[in-house]
Amino acid sequence: MANTGRRERLRAETTAEIKGVALALMASGGPDAITLRAIAREMGMTANAIYGYFATRDDLVTTLIDDVYTGLADAVDGAWAATGGQDAAVRIQAWAAAFRGWALAHPEGFRLIYGDPVPGYRAPDGGAAPEAARRVCTGLTGLAAAAWPYAERLYEGSAFEWSDFDAGLLDKVRPLFPQLPPAGVALALRIWGHLHGTVSLEVYGHLSRQAVSPDKLFREETRQLVRELGLS
Repeated sequence: MANTGRRERLRAETTAEIKGVALALMASGGPDAITLRAIAREMGMTANAIYGYFATRDDLVTTLIDDVYTGLADAVDGAWAATGGQDAAVRIQAWAAAFRGWALAHPEGFRLIYGDPVPGYRAPDGGAAPEAARRVCTGLTGLAAAAWPYAERLYEGSAFEWSDFDAGLLDKVRPLFPQLPPAGVALALRIWGHLHGTVSLEVYGHLSRQAVSPDKLFREETRQLVRELGLS
């Protein structure tokens, strides 16, 4: 039993190291750099030894995507839960701050799920990280649902219909937010575009010369967003 426990611990440690090296290779060389042979070389292992942990490169990438999405979902869900009972403006700003904080702490992970795709990668049936990705998606829709009573005026006369949105997305969010009309989904995407765009500029280094304080810029942009939505 002691030997079994030791083997399991060593396997877990090696698996974690493989994933860490893969993200580090991506950070330095882009998505093309994630190969099992390159990881084996960095770790001083043989390629055959790596295959004992991940049968294919795509298996490794799928695991990484799942880990990354889960970390992001935990961060934003935690911020939302911590602000329960407070007004919508506070909750949206808390969710946004958690998203940015996670992205800055895990830039390689952000690039993996929101940047350039890994060349040749084929996700398994059902997609990579379906549960964690769903949590992020429904969290964003939750922001729209909280803001909708105030932001509905922005979509007066809207021509949005359910057919304008992906059926898979609707399957995830409509049961959770049955009161939200099609334009409410558009609002969720609007909020997402605003937050994602600003964070992407920072993660990819495009704000380093333009903004002295990216943190202040993000906070003020988020405040302006909630004001635009009609929140206090």
